[in-house]
Amino acid sequence: MPQRLVITGRSQEPRERFTEELRNLRNERGLSLRDLAKEVGWDSSQFSKMESGRTLGGPEVVQALDQFYGTPGLLVTLWELAVADPKQFKEQYRGYMELEAEAVSLWQYSVSRPPGLLQTAEYAREALAAGGLKGDELDQQVEARTGRRKVLDGDDPPPFRIVLSEAVLRHSLRDQRAWRRQLERLAEAAGQPNISLHVLPFGSGLHGLDSTDVMFLRLLDGRTVAYAENDVRGELIDEPSKVERFHRTYDAVRDLALPSAESQKLILGMLEEVPCEPST
Repeated sequence: MPQRLVITGRSQEPRERFTEELRNLRNERGLSLRDLAKEVGWDSSQFSKMESGRTLGGPEVVQALDQFYGTPGLLVTLWELAVADPKQFKEQYRGYMELEAEAVSLWQYSVSRPPGLLQTAEYAREALAAGGLKGDELDQQVEARTGRRKVLDGDDPPPFRIVLSEAVLRHSLRDQRAWRRQLERLAEAAGQPNISLHVLPFGSGLHGLDSTDVMFLRLLDGRTVAYAENDVRGELIDEPSKVERFHRTYDAVRDLALPSAESQKLILGMLEEVPCEPST
């Protein structure tokens, strides 16, 4: 008779399971956080934050821990599951995030901020802090937002078309060096083969998305869904007639925007106006 499988009793939540494994592996070896820092080469505060769940860390530190503990691929796999877990997002966004991860193509119009998929960690932190987040919750949501960039990674990333209101490029961060890095990220994205970025310049007149961010996702089954958000609320839209109406409005706005080459040139021109980092 086969032996009964022993249930570990450990968490089934990806983020919690990742932090549990980190703590267990360190404790099994009788190491303090300072000991681990000396062995692996990162600051002990980094490991403390990772083991408490305040941050997931990056792939480099997780790979280093896998190598040190002799658990090839285990921690990286758990980290990937934690980063991709939609439960890390606020409840009202989870349904959309699950669909975004499955999308085969994406379109977006942004009113005043860069798309979350293209935000740097510095931009995401200031934007989320402006919305009232702080402390551990702020750290987690910054990580969640920047982790969404995995959607555009890989050998065959989905096509992504973005229309940015010029206001996105005029609402700078307080930290000019951080703002410069955000503009660099947008300019870099505009040059990627799977990304088509267009700027809707001031003076283009009123249009149907004046106060609404909207993202369209085409899914594997052929459906297209939309997520529309304004200053008051966000809504996931899957009713075909409503999605089609939004899509026609988006197409009309896109037709008013600058071509990709001119849009990239505009961003690069604005980048030249932002102070460079001081030389050392």
